[in-house]
Amino acid sequence: MGEIQVETETKNYEPKIAAFLCNWCSYAGADLAGVGRIQYPATIRTIRVPCSGRINPLYVLKAMANGADGVLVSGCHPGDCHYISGNYVARRKFALIKSLLNHVGLEEDRVNFSWVSAAEGIRFAEVVKGVTERVSALGPNNGIFKVDDGGAAGE
Repeated sequence: MGEIQVETETKNYEPKIAAFLCNWCSYAGADLAGVGRIQYPATIRTIRVPCSGRINPLYVLKAMANGADGVLVSGCHPGDCHYISGNYVARRKFALIKSLLNHVGLEEDRVNFSWVSAAEGIRFAEVVKGVTERVSALGPNNGIFKVDDGGAAGE
């Protein structure tokens, strides 16, 4: 009976993905996808930020620690940032986040970065579908911090 329950839970699993979206481009792209009734998975929880360059890497870790199965960070295309170089800053921070995830023992594919402009509603939907597929393949987030019980478990 326990095997059937686990199998059913796996089939019904939908990841929770925290999506940090740039106000000027990616959020507008998400809005365009909604207005255009373009279908994409309802797995993202949108967090609107002024610029993808303002996202602190700790926000990503905090989202994962609070139960998100994955994180999407999306900003303006390079050269199109309303704050001149914010998306270049975001790209450097994203490289830092990837190495930090490896250090804490979390799968790299749980965090994704993309460029989506305000006119790319279809692209936004494709990005969300891709991120959802990658995170779904990894399964639920079992936590990013390893707890050391001091060897008490073996006693």
